[in-house]
Amino acid sequence: MGDNLDGKMIDEKQVTLGGVARAVDGRFTGDERVAVSDVTHDSRQVREGCLFVAVRGLKIEGTQFVGQALERGAVGVISEQERPEDFPASWIKVVDARRALALAAAEVHRHPSRELQLVGITGTNGKTTTAYLISAIAEAAGETGAMLTTVESQIGNQRQKAERTTPEASDTQRFLRRAVNAGCRMAVMECSSQALDLRRCDGLHVSHAVFTNLTRDHLDYHHTMENYFAAKRCLFDGSLGSEPRVNIINADDAYGVKLMRDLETKGKRVVGYALEADAQVRASEIEITLEGMRFNIQTPAGRRAFHSPLVGRPHIYNILAATACGLELGYDWESMARGLESCAGAPGRFERVAHEGDFAVIVDYAHTDDALLNVLRTAQEVKRGRIITVFGCGGDRDRSKRAPMGEAAASLSDMVILTSDNPRTEDPHAILADAEVGLRAVGQPYEKIADRREAIHRAIREARTGDVVVIAGKGHEDYQIIGNEVFHFDDREVAREALEKK
Repeated sequence: MGDNLDGKMIDEKQVTLGGVARAVDGRFTGDERVAVSDVTHDSRQVREGCLFVAVRGLKIEGTQFVGQALERGAVGVISEQERPEDFPASWIKVVDARRALALAAAEVHRHPSRELQLVGITGTNGKTTTAYLISAIAEAAGETGAMLTTVESQIGNQRQKAERTTPEASDTQRFLRRAVNAGCRMAVMECSSQALDLRRCDGLHVSHAVFTNLTRDHLDYHHTMENYFAAKRCLFDGSLGSEPRVNIINADDAYGVKLMRDLETKGKRVVGYALEADAQVRASEIEITLEGMRFNIQTPAGRRAFHSPLVGRPHIYNILAATACGLELGYDWESMARGLESCAGAPGRFERVAHEGDFAVIVDYAHTDDALLNVLRTAQEVKRGRIITVFGCGGDRDRSKRAPMGEAAASLSDMVILTSDNPRTEDPHAILADAEVGLRAVGQPYEKIADRREAIHRAIREARTGDVVVIAGKGHEDYQIIGNEVFHFDDREVAREALEKK
């Protein structure tokens, strides 16, 4: 123990403002020996002993909330701005507040990722399901694991609904410290391109990095595919502060091949997985039905037959990624078999809505043209009748994918009902008009019903023996955003409601 300037005793193991300043390479003014108990960029979360990071947002400058943070007990501030004259607390001036938030959080929580085997997964599609599969393998091996996904966060048996794909850096570090304290030795998390670009993953020691694929999405944010790829690449190239021990990459994806070549040229360990390319982990003899799949997996450790309750070739890729990761984590074949064969995947990913009828109703999160094509190709493989597709496009999001989504829906469906997703502050009819461009390009007849509930009811009323009704876009989400209001809306609930009336 040591003395603070005000005479209070502090724990020498506790992180101090001086230690944080050194960790973030900041210019410090104040008392270096003041203890820091937590870090946040949200002034509403500040508690006694917390360090407040004034992050500049798209519309709001974080320094506006410094006063509120101090009132709530903040011991200091990190900012890109100079310390104001007569400021009553410590101040750390930094070049990049977002990176400083990540590094400060890692320091304050004593770098929990260094005490874990941390799997980071990035890519356009498949991140969530792959995370669930890896977590299931760990659980089957008797491991207490942690998981951060678009759907939920989990430590052992404790689960909490997620607010975003990848939390803020301070939330992630706090979560990982809780995981370590709960006895976890491994964790798996999704790393979105925006999160990587916004430095939310900086300071993480990712031991196993997984790349699923890269297709058009989020171009409203990244503007070009090159920028989008560059953001994903940060998980693999050491930009976070450390390099993964192993890189697990989809060798059938063009961007995956580019990433593999770059990493191999630099002497990094790469494990490829594929259905078509010559890769270390491959699948063959695939049989797909609405009840699940059977296939063989070939790896450097041997060959094994598997079955899975998941449906569709995209899930084969997710299973291959999880298998490659499981082997690299050191799990045995039996544990991997139990995990893969018991895992029903993530909610809202080609999820069947159970009913007694003689047609299938599928809810899926597909909200890009590539994801929608994958879902509809899977439906093509298992259908006995027609494919009826209900889809929409999100408002205040990448407009460039709307027409391609319409084209995807029309090209592989027998009947298309175009509807709303989360229109947010956009005119729903304007969003539908953007998607109609792709529908018209294919020439497939379609219906346009802006009310999503009405559209789902219409599709299920139309379904006949052997048909597959695909309700795409929202998946696990249980809300709809119209204007600035959030309403409860779950595609699965609405489908069941419609099925009861059929």
